This record gives sequence, structure tokens and C-alpha cells, in this order.
Amino acid sequence: MSLVDRGASDTDRLRAAFEQTRATLAGNLMGILLITPAFWSLAPMPKMLGWLLLAAGLWFVRLGHFLRYRARRDADDATLERWRTSWRVLLLAQGAMWPLAVWLFWGLGTPYHALLLILVANAYTMGAVQLLSAHPRMFLLFISTVWVPVIVRVATDTSQPWHWQFALVLLLVFGSNAVLGRTYRDALSQAIALKKQTEHLAEQLKREKAVADEARRVAEAANRAKTQFFAAASHDLRQPLHAMGLFAEALRQRGQKSGDVEVASLVNSINQSVDALEGLFGELLDITRIDSGGVDVQPAPVRLRDLFARLRLHFEPVAFEKGLALSFHGEHRIAHSDPLLVERILRNLVSNAIRYTEDGGVLVAARPKPGDPGKLRLQVWDSGVGIAEASLPRVFDEFFQVPGGAPLAAHQKKGLGLGLAIVKRLADLLEAPLAVRSVPGRGTVFTFEVPVGREPRSIAPPPASGGKSLGLTLNGRRIVVVEDEPAVREGLTVLLQTWGASVEALPDLAAVQAWRADPAREAPDLLIVDYRLPEGHTGIEALDALRARWPGVALPAIVVTGSSLGGHEDEAGRHDFHLLIKPVLPNKLRAMIAFKLGVR
Repeated sequence: MSLVDRGASDTDRLRAAFEQTRATLAGNLMGILLITPAFWSLAPMPKMLGWLLLAAGLWFVRLGHFLRYRARRDADDATLERWRTSWRVLLLAQGAMWPLAVWLFWGLGTPYHALLLILVANAYTMGAVQLLSAHPRMFLLFISTVWVPVIVRVATDTSQPWHWQFALVLLLVFGSNAVLGRTYRDALSQAIALKKQTEHLAEQLKREKAVADEARRVAEAANRAKTQFFAAASHDLRQPLHAMGLFAEALRQRGQKSGDVEVASLVNSINQSVDALEGLFGELLDITRIDSGGVDVQPAPVRLRDLFARLRLHFEPVAFEKGLALSFHGEHRIAHSDPLLVERILRNLVSNAIRYTEDGGVLVAARPKPGDPGKLRLQVWDSGVGIAEASLPRVFDEFFQVPGGAPLAAHQKKGLGLGLAIVKRLADLLEAPLAVRSVPGRGTVFTFEVPVGREPRSIAPPPASGGKSLGLTLNGRRIVVVEDEPAVREGLTVLLQTWGASVEALPDLAAVQAWRADPAREAPDLLIVDYRLPEGHTGIEALDALRARWPGVALPAIVVTGSSLGGHEDEAGRHDFHLLIKPVLPNKLRAMIAFKLGVR
């Protein structure tokens, strides 16, 4: 079996031959139009008309044969096999018209007329090389039908002394046509075989791609499920941790009153463990979302005035409690990057800076990059303990903690070693070069670069806040707590009462509406509400309801949430509250309460 036979089915080759009939009809029509005017006045009229009518009749019969195929291109294999015989007969009959013309018109006119007959015959055999090479038997039969009668006619023309030499030349042409057809057939067979192999590889690649796509979809679904699991587990576990921290602090307060130093020490250990678990939940969730591809980069104009206002809203109470100056520079500048990711990077860096700084302050700055006005450098400076030069290359590694240095205070405990790893991953997502410089004992600066942006749509910045500390007690302060989790509500109530406050604890929005309906109620000093309330309500609705009861009084508010996924900062600016993430350690809550009441 030839390569042609192996490369394509017999039916496929037959369909290809039918499709090529259009080209052969065009070539035959051109030959008729060349021969007829050339010999019209030279040949006897009966011979001329007879040949012309026969050639034209065969041409129209083949045209009808082709049109029948065009009308039924989807014919089955059996029908095509029946048409094969008529196709062969018509092809050979039409091919025979050219040697017949040589027999009828040879010797008429000038040598140029004889050359015309030979050239027309050769043209059809050359055309057959391309059209019939996939059918080797038909090809040989066709060129033999054309050339053998022509060679015989030239060889028997005794009127010319060179007839034998010319016949030998034509025999060589016939042989070269046969060799050329075989060569073309071999090349075509290889092309068909390669095409089949390519189609096979493409089909195999398509199947493998489908398998890979399915595996990718399964992996993405698993990553999404893992991220959702971490988020749900983080939220659910924060609730009891939050309550545990509140009860522990209440226990410590009672231990202090009774003079039991051992109880206070145990409670401090509990609070440190709760704080470590809080950081672990948040950072593990962030690492999981980034590594699973759950974080998409969506560049947009970033107005640094709004971003810095949110950072101030979040970190100013913490810095205030430690006696640190938290300042910002370059608020008027605009960056172009993902607003959420840029904010998360700065949050982690500012949190680290405040944790490891005991004296001085923290500066968040935005400056143009020297020599490149299209880039903006975002920097976080601190005057803290600093990092040794040997540790700088590893500060962005997971779970790496800077060794050595002076012992840390309880509130300045070491982190889990994931915060800067998250910063590095987020900076890589943003394609923002990240660098760190530090001098031990003097401070550290972290820098990352983002493109300069244009002014976005105007949004009113949240109000700035500042002031002095409350003091040691909450004596005489009236605080309203809205919390649906009984253990958290009870723990918060006990703790606030321990600090001397008068507490009204409400479980849901309906209770808030009922409580505020009493006309004898006096305006509270502070509102502490959970973000997620029963029946799909939120703490924002509770805030609005309580503030509507006393429209002329500015009620400071703290919203507590168990979700670490963020997204509430803009609401905090619009509704004038500060946000705390569960579990809230008592010292953080105390600092926030002092900050909120100290500025009113």
C-alpha cells in the first residue's frame, strides 16, 4: 500500500478528484478556444465541426457530472463509487480529444501550428501531474491516452525527414511526465501523512488539554474551598477567642482587686495566646488566598489622602496608646495600582513598625522616585529596634523572626513571621519592587514603588481624629453594647462593668429598636456593636437607629467584626466609627475606648 493509500482514504481522494473537475473544465475550454480559431480556415470543415462538436459535447457532459456532485456533496460512499466509473470514462474521453486533434490537423499550416498541437497536449499532461497524481493508475492511463497516439502520429509522418527524431523527443517528454507524476505523488503522500499525523497530535493535544483544564478546574475549586474553609473557620473561632479574652481580663481585674498576683500573670499569658491565635488566623488566611490565586490585581487610581485617612483611623489609637507619633507625608499624591493590595501592604508595614517601636514615631510617606517621575515611592519609616544587616536578606521569608536584640516587652511580642512574607507576595503581584534598609537601634524603612496615577473621582475623606487618653477608669460612662453572641455579650458586659462603666447589652436590632423607644433614655457615651447581627441585619443599622434617637448628639462608635477579609473601611469613614477585628484583646479594646471617648 502506498503512502497515499495510507495517508488518506480512497473515498477522500475520490472527493478531491471531483472537486478538481472545475479546474480541468477550465483548462479544456481554454484548449478548445486555442485550437478552433487556429485551424478553422486550415482544416476541412467537416473535420473541424466534427471535432468541435465532439469536444464541446464532452465538455458539457462533464460539467453536468460535476454539477450533480456539487448538488450532493454529502453523498454516501456507495454513491461516490458508482460515480467513479463515469468520472474515469469522461476524463479519458476528454483527454482523447487532444491526440484526435493531432491526427486530424497534423501537417496543416506552418510549423507553429504543429507546435501549438504539441504544446496543448503537453499542457494537459502537465496539469494531470497535479490533478491525478493521487490516482497513479488513472494518471498513467490518461497520459498514455494523450501521448501514445501523438507519438505514433508524429513517427508515421514520412513527409518530414526528422519525424523519428521528433517522435523520440516526445517519448522522452512522455517519460518525464510519468517520472514527474510519481515524484509529485510521493511528495503529496508525505504531505498527507504529515497532515494526518498533525491532526492526530492536535487531537491528542486537545484531549490532554481538556484533561489539564479539568484538573485545573478541580484545583481551583479545591483552592476556593480551602480559602472559604479558612475564612469560615477563622470567623467562627474568633468568636470564642474574643469571649475568652474578655472573661480573662475581667478575671484579671478581680485578681488585682483581691491582690492575687498569680491570677493576673495567668491572665496575661492567656491574652498573649489569644493575640497569637488572632494573628495566626489572619496571616494563614492571607497566605492561603495569595498562593491559591484567590487575589486578583485590579489597578485603579489610588488617592493617598483617602488611603492615609483609613490607616490613621485604624492605627492612631494603637500609636496613641504607646505614646508614638503616627504621621503621614505626601497625602496629595495619586498612585495607580490595586487600592486594596496597596492598603494591605501598608497596613502590615505600619503594624510591624508600631509593634517594634517604643520611642519616637512612625512615618508613612509618598515621594516621587528620583530620576523617574512616572514612579511613586511608598515608604514606612520607624524609629524602632532596627534589623541587623545579616538578617535583612531573610526578612521576607515565611516564619523568619529577627534574632538577637534586647528582650521584647509583653505587648511587643514577636510576630509569627508571616506579615512581611505576605507583604512580599502582594508586592510581587503588583510588580512593585520592594526594598528594606535598617540601622539597629535607630530604625527601619520599607519602600515599594508603584506607578503615578491621575486624580480619581472625588470621595470625601473620613474625618481625622485625635486627642488625649481617657485615664484609668470608665466611672460614670454609659455604654451600649449590641452583640448577638451570648458569651461575647456577657464577657464584654462584665469587662466594661469591671472598668466602671454602666452597660446596656442588647442582642439584636429588634432589641435596639425597643430600647431606644423609651423616651426616658439618656444618650450613651459610647456604642460598641457587632457588625453581623441576626436575620441579615448589620451593626450599621443599629448605629443609625441609635444615632437617630439623639440627632443632636455625636455618639462615638466602635464596630467589632469576626471577618478578616476587610471591606468595612469605607463604611467606617461614611458612618463615623472605628473598626476592631475579633478576637479583640482587652488592652486593644481599652486603648480604642480611651481614644474614642478622649476626643469627644
